[in-house]
Amino acid sequence: MDIIKNAAEYDALLKENKAVFVDFYADWCGPCKMAGPVVEQLSKEYTDVKFVKVNVDDNPDIAQRYGIMSIPTMIAFKNGEQAAMSLGFKPKGDLEQIVRAAL
Repeated sequence: MDIIKNAAEYDALLKENKAVFVDFYADWCGPCKMAGPVVEQLSKEYTDVKFVKVNVDDNPDIAQRYGIMSIPTMIAFKNGEQAAMSLGFKPKGDLEQIVRAAL
């Protein structure tokens, strides 16, 4: 799973991929650390979805676009448009619903 380094890379990713799942996180965030392995597992199961991570401390401009105030926040995009969002740590089944919204 790729970690987005800047807004230009993020914008290109959304434009180039039909289905994208973005995990907005921070290194210091406990619930983010719990969600990480779940998202990693989903990325192996849903190979037709591009999974990426955005560190909100390194990329506050991207997080601001979506009004992200708490993390982890997961957003699924379909054809560059937001299709679903999840706030906080969620079990795998709940996150699968978010992933499927991108398909």
